[in-house]
Amino acid sequence: MPNAIDIGAISDTHFDLVIIGSGFGASFYLHRILERQGSARILVLEWGRHRSHEWQISQSRHGDIAASQTYRSNADKPWNFTIGMGGGTNCWFAQAPRFHPSDFELRSRYGVGADWPIDYAELEPYYVAAENIMSVSGDPNMATMFPRSAPFPQAPHRMTAPDRLMANAQPAQHFAMPTARARIATEGRPACCASFRCTLCPVDAKFTLNNGMIGIYDDPAVTLALNARVTHLETNGSAVQVAIVESGGRKIRVRGDRFVLGANAIHSPAILTRSGMGGGLTGRGLHESYGCHVEVLLDGLDNFDGSTITTGLNLGLYDGPHRSQAGAALVYFENRWTHGLRALPRRMRQTLPLMIVTEELVEDRNHVTVSDDGTPVVHYAGASDYAVRGQKRAIDKLGELLAPLPVEDIIFRSQRPTESHLQGTLRMGRDAATSVVDAAQIHHRWRNLTVVGTSVFPTCSSMNPSLTAAALSLRAADMA
Repeated sequence: MPNAIDIGAISDTHFDLVIIGSGFGASFYLHRILERQGSARILVLEWGRHRSHEWQISQSRHGDIAASQTYRSNADKPWNFTIGMGGGTNCWFAQAPRFHPSDFELRSRYGVGADWPIDYAELEPYYVAAENIMSVSGDPNMATMFPRSAPFPQAPHRMTAPDRLMANAQPAQHFAMPTARARIATEGRPACCASFRCTLCPVDAKFTLNNGMIGIYDDPAVTLALNARVTHLETNGSAVQVAIVESGGRKIRVRGDRFVLGANAIHSPAILTRSGMGGGLTGRGLHESYGCHVEVLLDGLDNFDGSTITTGLNLGLYDGPHRSQAGAALVYFENRWTHGLRALPRRMRQTLPLMIVTEELVEDRNHVTVSDDGTPVVHYAGASDYAVRGQKRAIDKLGELLAPLPVEDIIFRSQRPTESHLQGTLRMGRDAATSVVDAAQIHHRWRNLTVVGTSVFPTCSSMNPSLTAAALSLRAADMA
């Protein structure tokens, strides 16, 4: 349990750095800042409480505040996140692939979306650093598609029989899923138990703030305030000066030289909008990738002999000229019986659940505003035609992709309601007219405000975003 103070003790106190949030963005930023300049006076303000792994397991939840109760929406689509110490490190499944090099150059390569203000090569050393912090297990063969300057910290998880056939036939595009679920026990984490309950890992094998980084909050330079909700920021000229914090009916002001905003893609823009710091593209472009479930019936080949929940990642339908019209698609090979086992003698395991996750096109019509009472409001108009075409293309080509397997039938099972990867709304870019923060993730107008986390993503890769958010935060701290 990290040391935390009551907010009354810091009323009107001045800090060198004030960090809002404690998830991937905020905690990885803090980790790097402490490595570089441990003498700074740093305040971390976390809306939720700290809940241990044992508490989360016993309560079957990650925190005290339900995400759905913190915003309103015009649509049924859920946007999943954790409010509490560690943020998304609590609820993620620990899938940790890098973004594809082409994801950073979507506009210049394919004429759609936007280019990031940085490229893969610039972020690559920070990918390595984030992977080392989380002891990521990964497939060395991925270096053919994702150039690497250092090996993965851990060996890949054991693939299933279908994975092995695919990897042998398609070695340049079928890989073991990179994951921060330990393949080999670390000092703080046991090996993955393959019980397929990753959001509440029963053995604490996946990386979380609790088991992998909690020590940064005991650093003498850090003051931590829990149950401390930031409602507004106060500015003067081109600088943020004060954070208004609410806790238990009390409101206090804390002052700072620099501020880091790491709430999430709904609450970060809401804080700015409530503060009179909105306008332009603030809150615009809320997005996540577009997914579906497919079941492949196999003829004579058993599945489910891997060592973790998702064992394979196939990129055969990812990059190429089609992205000028239709989104890239990732195919996840699952080591869990999502749709049940087959009710056939000696053939129960002859089924392969797949997830197809498709790139989304960022559209300003999907956005976040704030109601008169200060509540964030999500306006979601639906998936883009680009994402829908990408999914249809992937399903149409799935039989060809799976040619190495003895496929009996391919069955579309369901559309996934959410990928639990809310992104965008404070996008990064070179031009203030087309973005909110610059390449260093510093706000174009308020130059002592850095934004971290997935809210800065200007495009929507099919890849799981957490590793990239962590790597970006390490880089942003180096540029502070």
